[in-house]
Amino acid sequence: MEGSETTHELDITAEVCPMTFVRTKLHLERMKQGEILRIRLRDGEPLANVPRALLDHGHEILRMEPLGQSLWLIEVRKGGRSGR
Repeated sequence: MEGSETTHELDITAEVCPMTFVRTKLHLERMKQGEILRIRLRDGEPLANVPRALLDHGHEILRMEPLGQSLWLIEVRKGGRSGR
């Protein structure tokens, strides 16, 4: 691997759609391409919408795993291309 990867954390468990992706997108805009963002979010609408929007915007989902009690962790690598 080249150098060390910077990892960022974002907790959007208190947000509701569409603010879940708005906050995620704003955080990603401050990151460099290739950096990793770990997002904590709730099950349901956020879990359905945020990963789909991340992929549409050209980011790579590395991991999705349940944390228990309707919470999930998504790990995403910031991509460099725009959505389709």
